[in-house]
Amino acid sequence: MDAKDLIRNRDDVLAAIAKAAEEAGREPGDVTLTAVSKTFDAETIRPLLEGGHRVFGENRVQESLEKWPGLRESFPDLELRLIGPLQSNKAGDAVALFDVIETVDRPKIAKALAKEMEAQGRKLPVFIQVNTGEEPQKAGVAPSETEDFFRVCRDEHGLDVRGLMAIPPADAVPAPHFALLKRLADRLGLPEVSMGMSGDYEAAVSLGATRVRVGSGIFGARG
Repeated sequence: MDAKDLIRNRDDVLAAIAKAAEEAGREPGDVTLTAVSKTFDAETIRPLLEGGHRVFGENRVQESLEKWPGLRESFPDLELRLIGPLQSNKAGDAVALFDVIETVDRPKIAKALAKEMEAQGRKLPVFIQVNTGEEPQKAGVAPSETEDFFRVCRDEHGLDVRGLMAIPPADAVPAPHFALLKRLADRLGLPEVSMGMSGDYEAAVSLGATRVRVGSGIFGARG
């Protein structure tokens, strides 16, 4: 895909976000697009940065270490968000590289991140990942355990919890999961909700998403 196609795709997604927000009585500027660049190399990503986009999401720490330090040298104002699972032994690298961690899902990770943030002098915003479908194979805390885990993150570990994040079950209608995540965030007084991907981000916007994560809708199908 060439640079013009990337920019056109990004602009089409932004236009769809704006339309969904306006139809829901929201301000389009209240929703931020995270371009999911996992599996794409630095040279594929660069035209999007040159076209003004600054917020990106990655799933894997190791892959991100291979391409983002160089890009950040050229674009120091970019925001890099970890949206994939984090292992505790990668917490140090994650804190050093990312600007936001969206996938805090268990006490061990919360503790490891807090320790690394203190050691590195970086207090990153974090999101708690909620397993809205309570799928056994998927990361995230159960909805019924979210409030207790939030208090562990905030009160025991001093983490700056800004919001909640979820990935609905692949075979489910996503809207009820989006609505549940928004209710949980509101109950906890959290301002941010990261939900919605390429196939359902407009529904997520209509139900209160402040962050949507779009990959194939911008970059095309992954190899």
